Amino acid sequence: MKLTIFGATGALGHECLRQALDAGHDVTVLVRTPAKLAPEMAERATVEAGNALSSDDVARAIPEGTDGVLFAIGVDKHSPENLCTDATRHIFQAMRAVGARRFVWCGGGSNLLPEDVDTFGARFVGFFARTFMGLRHRDKMAQLELLAGDEARDIDWLGLRPLQMNPGPMKGDYRVGFHAFSGLSKIYFPDCAHAMLGMLEDDTWLRKAPIIQY
Repeated sequence: MKLTIFGATGALGHECLRQALDAGHDVTVLVRTPAKLAPEMAERATVEAGNALSSDDVARAIPEGTDGVLFAIGVDKHSPENLCTDATRHIFQAMRAVGARRFVWCGGGSNLLPEDVDTFGARFVGFFARTFMGLRHRDKMAQLELLAGDEARDIDWLGLRPLQMNPGPMKGDYRVGFHAFSGLSKIYFPDCAHAMLGMLEDDTWLRKAPIIQY
């Protein structure tokens, strides 16, 4: 497949890139600092230097023939407001221009959905994120609302909401669905990336954003 990955220099995006290349996909990445990419990966991918908040940069990173887009951009305290939401709008515009439809997104478990099991643990995750990770929580919530709304009606999107995402080995054994979760639920970066790549060709969770956890 011909793929574009956003956020490839982050821990999750790095795993998405590594696994996509190892699987033989033709991968383009848009990164602000290409030097942050491991040389052995950079030489196997098409690397575009730019910013996902620039519509022109995003358009360069989604060429004709693109089959799918993986969104692994993270948010920290230094990120601009609405980073992920605004970047997603640019991505959708570029996807439409080349006829690409598949979009796989990584969000967060603090963004509670009606399908989630209502537990004290889930409510605590939401409270903690709103209180201590407000910027990230707001942006990912707005991004999720964009996906669920009319702006994404022509996009075949799928999402994952990890809880604690930590470094660790790939287990290949994890749960995806609207299962009960808490602040102790976790997933390693390689397994989250593995699930995202699997969603490129699996419609099980089309237009849904389940929790991923062990």
